[in-house]
Amino acid sequence: MRNTFRALAIALAGGLALSACGGGSDSTSSDTASDASTTAPADLKAELTWWDTSDATNEGPTYKKLIKAFNEEYPNVKVTYQSVPFGDAQNKFKTAAAAKSGAPDILRAEVAWVPEFASLGYLYELDGTALTEDQSDFLPAAVSSTKFEDKTYGVPQVTDSLGLFYNKKLLKEAGVNAPTTWDEMKEAAATIKSKTGKDGVYLNPAGYYLLPFIYGEGGDLLDSGAKKITVNSAEAVAGVEKAQELLTSPGFTKAPATDAYTEMMGDFNDGKVAMMIQGPWEIANVKNAKKFGGLDNLGIAPVPAGSQKAGAPVGGHDYVVWSGMPQEKADAAIAFIQFMTSAETQATVADELGVLPTRTSAYDKVTNPVIAEFKPVMESAVERAWIPEGGKLFGPMDEAAIKLMVQGADAQKTLDAVAKKYKSEVVTDYATE
Repeated sequence: MRNTFRALAIALAGGLALSACGGGSDSTSSDTASDASTTAPADLKAELTWWDTSDATNEGPTYKKLIKAFNEEYPNVKVTYQSVPFGDAQNKFKTAAAAKSGAPDILRAEVAWVPEFASLGYLYELDGTALTEDQSDFLPAAVSSTKFEDKTYGVPQVTDSLGLFYNKKLLKEAGVNAPTTWDEMKEAAATIKSKTGKDGVYLNPAGYYLLPFIYGEGGDLLDSGAKKITVNSAEAVAGVEKAQELLTSPGFTKAPATDAYTEMMGDFNDGKVAMMIQGPWEIANVKNAKKFGGLDNLGIAPVPAGSQKAGAPVGGHDYVVWSGMPQEKADAAIAFIQFMTSAETQATVADELGVLPTRTSAYDKVTNPVIAEFKPVMESAVERAWIPEGGKLFGPMDEAAIKLMVQGADAQKTLDAVAKKYKSEVVTDYATE
C-alpha cells in the first residue's frame, strides 16, 4: 500500500509547495503555497545526500564541479556526493527506502525506475512545485518519463535515444550517403565493403537495440493503454526479420554471443566498421579514440526507417526525491535540482560529456556541434511503456536478441517465448496476442 506523505512547504519561485503522493490524502500545493516564505540563497541551510549513478570516471568529475558552482550561490547547503554504480543503484535504493533508512535525499534514477519507485511510495510527488512550473521547456519524451498515474515524480536530467553513428571518411570513400531506411543501409553496407574492404555496419545483438527495427514496422513490446503484450505481434516479428535479413547481407559484421558491445565500439573507433546504431553516451569515447579521427569525422543521423517510420527508444535519467526526506530539507532539495537542471547547467554538461539536454532552451547554449546533430534523433524518439515493470522487459529481450541476431533463430517462435515470459513473470495481468 502506498504511504500517505505530508505536504512539504517550500520557499522557492514565489513559494510553491512540495507535496507527496498520498493513498488517502487530497492535499495539494495550493493549500500551502500562500503560507510559504521566501528564503535568500545565503540563508538556506541544509545537508543533502545525492546518489549519482553516472560513470564515476568519465562523468563524476563534472558533477562534482557543478556542486562547487552551486555552493557559490548556496554556501550553506552541503551536498554529500556519493557515486553509486548504476548496476547496483536500483536495488540499493529500494532496499534503503523500504527500510526507511540509508536512502539518499536525491537520486539520479534511470527513467524506467521512476514508475516503479513511485508505485512503491518511495518518491515525492512534485506537481505544483517550482520543479514542474516550466515543463514546457523540456522535451516531451523526457517529461513523459517522470510521470506515473498522471502525477509527476521526477525532473529530467539527461535524455538519450539511439541514432545512426557513421564514419564520414569511410562513407565518402565508398561514395555513399548516410542511409535513411534499412534497405538503403543494406545497399550502403555492401558498397562500403566492396570499395573499402571495411565492414559497413555493426549491429549490437541486444534487446534495446532491436527496438528501432520493431518500431520501424509499427510494433512495440507492450500496449500499456490496452494492457496487452505485443512483443510477438506481426509488426514486431516483421521488424526482427528485417534485422535478421540485414545481418546475413554483405558488409554486416557477424557479432559474437558475448561481449559484442565492446567489440562493436572497438571496431568503430578503430575505423574497421563504418556505421553502428548507438547512443550519445559513447560520444566521448569516440572523440578520444586515437584512430577514429575526432568528432569532425563523426556523423550522426536518426536511425533508418522501416516500412512505417523511423524511431528509437527514449532513455535517460531523472532527478527524484526520496519520500522519507525530512521536511526541513525541502527548500534545499528544490534549489539543488533547479540548479542542476537549468539550461545553463545542462549546456555545460552537454559540452563536457556529450550527453543530451532535456531542455529545449539548452540546445541554443551548447557549443558541442555533435549535440545539435542529435536533436533530430530526439524528435523522432519513441516513448517507452512507463509502468512499474518497465525495467524488467529487457532481460527476456536480451536473451532473445542473442538467439535472433547471432544464432538466426525463428523470429515468431522466439518472440512468442518472450511474450510467454512477460505474461508469467513481468506483466501477469496483461492480455496476449
